[in-house]
Amino acid sequence: MGLASPLHATPAGLLLAAIVTVHVLLRKREQASAAGWIGLAWFAPFTGAVAYALLGVNRVQRRAQRLRPDPRRLDGEPADLSRRVADHHLDPLAQGIGRLTGRQVLGGNAVETYQNGDEAYPRMLDAIASAQHSVGLSSYIFFDDHWGGRFVGALAAAERRGVAVRVLVDGVGSGWIRSPAYHHLRRRGVTAARFLHSPLPWRMPFLNLRSHKKILVVDGAVGFTGGMNISDFNVMAAHTRAPVQDTHFRVAGPAVRQLAGAFAEDWSFAAGEDLSGPAWFPDIEAAGQAPARVVTSGPDEDIEKLEFAMLQAVACARETIVVMTPYFLPDDRMITALSLAALRGVAVEVVVPERSDHRLVDWATWANAGPLLADGVRIWRCPPPFRHSKVMAVDGLWCLVGSCNWDIRSFRLNFELCVEFYDAALTRSLADFVQTCRGRPFTQADLDARPLPVRLRDAAARLGMPYL
Repeated sequence: MGLASPLHATPAGLLLAAIVTVHVLLRKREQASAAGWIGLAWFAPFTGAVAYALLGVNRVQRRAQRLRPDPRRLDGEPADLSRRVADHHLDPLAQGIGRLTGRQVLGGNAVETYQNGDEAYPRMLDAIASAQHSVGLSSYIFFDDHWGGRFVGALAAAERRGVAVRVLVDGVGSGWIRSPAYHHLRRRGVTAARFLHSPLPWRMPFLNLRSHKKILVVDGAVGFTGGMNISDFNVMAAHTRAPVQDTHFRVAGPAVRQLAGAFAEDWSFAAGEDLSGPAWFPDIEAAGQAPARVVTSGPDEDIEKLEFAMLQAVACARETIVVMTPYFLPDDRMITALSLAALRGVAVEVVVPERSDHRLVDWATWANAGPLLADGVRIWRCPPPFRHSKVMAVDGLWCLVGSCNWDIRSFRLNFELCVEFYDAALTRSLADFVQTCRGRPFTQADLDARPLPVRLRDAAARLGMPYL
């Protein structure tokens, strides 16, 4: 008597498998993902169909296309993508990212860099305290601890004096069930919303898609962005049990309009309210010399744009590529691009934490490092405390900072925001900073020295890269 096939099931099961197959073939771009969902649907039609309905259907893309306002209305006129931006070999990079994003590089910006909440939080709170017209704040994590409470108090005080305050927190990162900071804000009279949140998991539009952006825009004229969430863990002086080092940036000048536009798009998407007028989008004069542009990415109409921007930067590099990221799990095409850059003589250096806050990510990183090391990419381990900074610098002329990690989750699943700067002084200072964070290197000898059980563990962890 032979083994029963899962397809003997029922006509209903066959119909479900066929429906899933048709949907996957029409909607899924990644071959491995498509093949996996189709295989599951035919092997276990009912289980596969339910799993695909909950985890595989990207309802966010259709909803975003329906709700998001026209970015041109928020950012100003459509970008002039024909004019030269940089007077050096990275001008094609500027042109390419312009066509990718539909935004133009805006000159006249001033940038300040802050390390950890010790430096960034007081300046962010001062900006909120000085707000006269509007405050827009978006954060993946917003905890209701000591420093989070200070932000809640500052935002509530701004609301009481007549400032239009809008706060957007992620529906999972800031607490799926309780979300204390969100409720504290609402009790204090602050208008707040949760991004893609429902208390019922089967009503979540897509459990795996999160808003990872960190944005603070005050009066539409001063902006803060980077990798930093809002919690005591980001303040080294708080001496928490698991401190998180991070880097944040203050931007003043015309590029803040693009930051405000990105926040307004997300607020419209999450809360259904359009933000407009001079309170949110005033005329902004030049505040410095740095040309800058916002680059957003997400699983809606912005899918993979940050990864494509990074790939273009790697392809344009002639001398140096410096990367700092808390999680380093790039896909095969990014690994190939970095390897090719190293093979053509570009000095490629990557700095990752010696130990991150996700053990599975660390294991997968070991399994992913071999091809890069073989081709001449140098990977360094940053000593504790865990560093969450995200920086990319190319040829001492161009840099990219913001919320995006170098992993598939950030490239394809999360909603992310970064800012690119065509500014040599800022780029060199960030590259120098990354160099100071280098500790022990990853070496091929280290990889070879792992016992077989550890290598199997690391390789198995690497299979989960799309969801780590």
